[in-house]
Amino acid sequence: MLDIKLVRENPEALDAAMANRQGSWDRERFFALDEERRSVISQVEDLQATRNAESKKIGALMKEGKREEAEAAKEAVRKVNEQIEGLAERRSELDAEVADFMARIPNIPCEATPVGKDENENPERRRVGEPRDFAAEGFEPKAHWDLGAETGILDFDRGAKLSGARFTVLSGAGATLDRALQNFFLNTHISRGFKEFIPPVIVNREIMYGTGQLPKFEDDAYHTGEDQFLIPTAEVALTNLHAGEVLDASQLPMRYTAGTPCFREEAGSAGRDTRGIIRQHQFTKVEMVKFARPEESDAELESMVAEAEFILQQLGLPYRVISLCTGDLGFSARQTYDIEVWLPSYNAYKEISSCSNCGDFQARRANIKYRDPENFKGTRFVHTLNGSGLPTGRTMAAIMENYQNADGSITVPEVLRPYMGGLEKIEPMA
Repeated sequence: MLDIKLVRENPEALDAAMANRQGSWDRERFFALDEERRSVISQVEDLQATRNAESKKIGALMKEGKREEAEAAKEAVRKVNEQIEGLAERRSELDAEVADFMARIPNIPCEATPVGKDENENPERRRVGEPRDFAAEGFEPKAHWDLGAETGILDFDRGAKLSGARFTVLSGAGATLDRALQNFFLNTHISRGFKEFIPPVIVNREIMYGTGQLPKFEDDAYHTGEDQFLIPTAEVALTNLHAGEVLDASQLPMRYTAGTPCFREEAGSAGRDTRGIIRQHQFTKVEMVKFARPEESDAELESMVAEAEFILQQLGLPYRVISLCTGDLGFSARQTYDIEVWLPSYNAYKEISSCSNCGDFQARRANIKYRDPENFKGTRFVHTLNGSGLPTGRTMAAIMENYQNADGSITVPEVLRPYMGGLEKIEPMA
């Protein structure tokens, strides 16, 4: 959530930011609500002063024996209280309207975010690794959904039978590979300074609100009850671990990680990546979350991207890093890098990790502050960051396609073999 004072005092900055995001905001409605709210607050304060003055008169008048005047003062106080109650009700309504209005405004992109209309204008930062030349090896590569069926490690039909479209059963070496990936990701992050958590996968409404999933993305979330949801990412739970807290500056930066199942309705993605395991309603993902001082957060974003890249480098998968432009930036982010892995079935790079600096946007919603008495008085909002490190499903698809062999087998990357009992190849079914 943006600072309401910033919006009130510098609406031109928000005009420019929303234009760069290829959107807009209702400036007229904001100022109408804000001015009425401030007017109501001022009226209540004036009435409270009047009531206090009249209340003081009552005792003095009673002592002087001026009973009629005292009763008149009491009546005046009663009428003022009625006015205050009516205004308090309107104040409550306006507070709710302003809060809802502010909750629907996305974050302002930072200066490092390139200006662009959509994903086609996302600049590429670097490429690492060369896609494999299957033609030179004399065979046509298969898509992971075909390899999965032929090796028996992905069962789309039984997934659909159990739960419907975009659910998949992993079996045998497929299940082992998924588990191996999660353990490899977590062990790597832990060895490099991250603290592991296993959070609940069901969270309350205010927790989803805290990271910006609500109210904007409610249709994409799985409801388990009126006010509870299955998490779309561990970011939601990890970030809100410190909701309503004041951290000590000496604790920052804090680096957290968790591997969890994630659940997404994908209401807005009909027709996209419907084959295979690229876009599923349920998937496992290892997430990275950071809490940092504002002056540290840019460097922490760069190191988070490097962390996800390190995983891909260890797996030997070719990838590229792009900067999301303003027109493609996520709701809560001020800056985002996407890492895209090479998938032969698409003959293209596909997103496998998204790392974002949200500034104080989420911290304002979740009320996460820090105290640094040596450098300033009071408290400030922390900056929060999040990134995939990595999803097991998309990584599995990339391994299957990039490590496939002419005979239909799939070579297991060396770094994963200790997690898979030494297995070197996943063979096709006889």
